[in-house]
Amino acid sequence: MDLKITNDEKHISKTPEITNRYSPAEKEKLAKASRDFESLLTSMMLKSMTKTTSGLFGDESYGGDTFETLFEGELSSYISKNQSLGVAAKLYKKLTGEDLETGAGLPVKKVSDHNASSKTNPTEDGSSGSDAKPIHIKGANNNPAVEPSQSSMNRIGKLDEVIEQASKDFGVDSNIIRSVILAESAGNAKARSVSNAKGLMQLMDSTASSMGVKNVWDPKENIYGGTKYLAGLLRQYNGELKLALAAYNAGPGNVEKYNGVPPFNETRNYISRVMGYLKHLNG
Repeated sequence: MDLKITNDEKHISKTPEITNRYSPAEKEKLAKASRDFESLLTSMMLKSMTKTTSGLFGDESYGGDTFETLFEGELSSYISKNQSLGVAAKLYKKLTGEDLETGAGLPVKKVSDHNASSKTNPTEDGSSGSDAKPIHIKGANNNPAVEPSQSSMNRIGKLDEVIEQASKDFGVDSNIIRSVILAESAGNAKARSVSNAKGLMQLMDSTASSMGVKNVWDPKENIYGGTKYLAGLLRQYNGELKLALAAYNAGPGNVEKYNGVPPFNETRNYISRVMGYLKHLNG
């Protein structure tokens, strides 16, 4: 984003390229700062636009100066959150390489428009209410098979009915769902990561909310929410499983930024684990 320069010694011409990965808490602060900046910019624009008309309430209004300031603040905040000018999203993406979803206070993993328009949110009991066409998976699985522990397989086995129904409802192969659960939580429904991802498929609160999950600790809701999100990513990347898994782990913004699997060891190891479990389960 180009900046207006008034003094070459005090300003930079472009925002710096930042490639560091931020923690969820840091991303939350960056998201809020980006929106606050857009809100301030919008407020300045409103003030400039109404200057020739003596403000929003005119010269003769009682308490107009006070109400005008409050009204401009509320209006600019509403515009930034609901009818964004796009400044906050561009600034946030420049800083993190990830998308800032419209209307959200936090960065969330983005689901493709195709998936959002073709599926309803899970109902309270987790059912989507309809079957989905199976998603065709592309790309050979050349990873060596990885055998899960017996205890994790025992936990996964208790979830078979839920997994099979989620597979049917969202068109995702059931063994892919099992493999993601194994890699994310080893079948532990109470798992919580250091970044506050929760449950069997390690959903962030923002992602769980966008997928219609009301109780992230409920195994059925967690699996339905995670599968729905994964299905959206698979459709977004035309069935390329490795790209969908990379986006599930590191976010679609990073996949877009690096035009493929990001060069993060954590993400690449995650993909290898999931693909290894999948090869074992399909073996």
